[in-house]
Amino acid sequence: MIFFHLIKIVHTLGNMKRKAFIDKSTLGISSLLISPSVFAKKSNLYISDSMNSEAFAIATWDVKRAVTTAGKSLDSGANALEAAVSGTAIEEADILNTTVGKGGAPDREGTVSLDACVMDSNGNCGAVLAVENITHVAALAKDVMEKTPHVILAGDGARKFAVEQGYKTEDLLSESSKKAWKKWLEKSDYQPEINIENHDTIGMLCYDQSGNLSGSCTTSGLAYKMKGRVGDSPIIGSGLFVDNTVGAAVATGLGEEVIKTVGSFLIVELMRQGKSPQKACEEAIQRIIQKQQGKPDFQVAYVATNTAGAIGAFSIHKGFSYTIYKNNNCQNINAKSIY
Repeated sequence: MIFFHLIKIVHTLGNMKRKAFIDKSTLGISSLLISPSVFAKKSNLYISDSMNSEAFAIATWDVKRAVTTAGKSLDSGANALEAAVSGTAIEEADILNTTVGKGGAPDREGTVSLDACVMDSNGNCGAVLAVENITHVAALAKDVMEKTPHVILAGDGARKFAVEQGYKTEDLLSESSKKAWKKWLEKSDYQPEINIENHDTIGMLCYDQSGNLSGSCTTSGLAYKMKGRVGDSPIIGSGLFVDNTVGAAVATGLGEEVIKTVGSFLIVELMRQGKSPQKACEEAIQRIIQKQQGKPDFQVAYVATNTAGAIGAFSIHKGFSYTIYKNNNCQNINAKSIY
């Protein structure tokens, strides 16, 4: 009789524990259903409970007018890609900027050729390489993404597509750039300059009011390059990379060195692994330095952001800066460097 009473007690206790377990499990499942971010936080460090609702724009170098244009566009409700392209267009049209767009430095034959790429929050991307006679190549890269089945158009094919889309063709070689090129021809000494005129490739990242990231990158490439040379700027993963669940990065400087480490993609993947944008930029620069013998005589710099709105920037040499627009305020910031 006592034996049967013991069995009944054990059975009752078992039911009570099982009920408590089920209640706790149900509560846990309900919490996940009510708040998906609880699961997201565990699976991805860069998906936060509440997305950063404050739109912002950041770009390589001191380009306040361009970044302010992008920022104002974001404030007006534009999506991140539209804002980024509108911002870079300001620098492309600035004839005094000899590193992008109209007025850019020519190749060694005296021809200006431009490169650009864009990438949106959905992973879509477009690029144009070695384009002549077209100023706004970042917008053209966006058109390649949106209006063709391709990712990249190059050379004369890209120019013909631009004409079909109504882009104006014009001579991109300014008088000042032509004069500098003719002076270079006297010695034809080819050596990339560090922080040339405190300018270089313009890479821009934008975060819009919907919590989406996109970017654009535009350049005229190395001054007096070999005809047909293409650097990192229009190469997705090198000059620019965006992953809307993690963050985004852009590069500037000697493109050949960025390509060797697929720099922008590397930074985003380092952020995916848990590094801050700053630490990710620093490690990406270290990857380049490790392959050099002695102090590099070239510049490479990165700017990155994650979905929480944290920003990082780092370069090999001093002199690199980036510009940020947020809350109707635009400022230029000197980045940290190794040397």
